[in-house]
Amino acid sequence: MDWKVFLTTFGAIFIAELGDKTQFAAIAASAGSSSKLSVLLGVVLGLALAGTLGVIAGSLLGEFIKPSVMKWLSGSLFIVVGVWILLTS
Repeated sequence: MDWKVFLTTFGAIFIAELGDKTQFAAIAASAGSSSKLSVLLGVVLGLALAGTLGVIAGSLLGEFIKPSVMKWLSGSLFIVVGVWILLTS
């Protein structure tokens, strides 16, 4: 295991998720439920599946696209989605 990659990825994902809509959805679900364990398991499994799909997609795309191009594409897509959300809400 490459601990540097693990810790960098963990830190980036942890910081990115703080205050994210996923965390707010978990707060709302937990506040409205008497089964906190069910909410916790749902959040953990949902994030795990989304992360798994991201790793698979990145692995496949990484075979065809250079990492530097992937970084620009993903950053640009993030900005486009953010602008779209701002304009449609």
